[in-house]
Amino acid sequence: MRKNLRFLSYSIIIYINSFFIRFEKLKFDKLGGVIILSRTKQYLRKNGYFYKKEYIRPLLTPDNIYIFRFGRDRLDNRLIIRYSHKWTGRQRINEIDLRLHKQKHPRIFENESELLNYLEGHLLKHEAKVRAREAEKKHEVSDSPSK
Repeated sequence: MRKNLRFLSYSIIIYINSFFIRFEKLKFDKLGGVIILSRTKQYLRKNGYFYKKEYIRPLLTPDNIYIFRFGRDRLDNRLIIRYSHKWTGRQRINEIDLRLHKQKHPRIFENESELLNYLEGHLLKHEAKVRAREAEKKHEVSDSPSK
């Protein structure tokens, strides 16, 4: 009986230690919460985008809202993250709305992986279109006759 209790107490101690080790590895921001969308921020920084973060706590709903604006020259793209807290205190992302280039109707994602897959494909295509337009404008200006 004592061996079983000793084994049980050791296994509980090991479980608690492993929980704290995992807890320490989480990234925390200045407010004490887990950083939301850290992979997305890394992707944007790596590709030369600037971003600005805002936090809104609505009075009538239990969800918290995190607004994330990003872009190269102007911050005209917007992510709206609606999240809540589990009973353990961890953050659970309920929905991610993405509005690129001042869109009226957002694209809705369930998690950060889906968002990153979409951004990787779409942002590169959009950048190519913008560069092509700029090249055409420069070409038109240089071809116009001077008076």
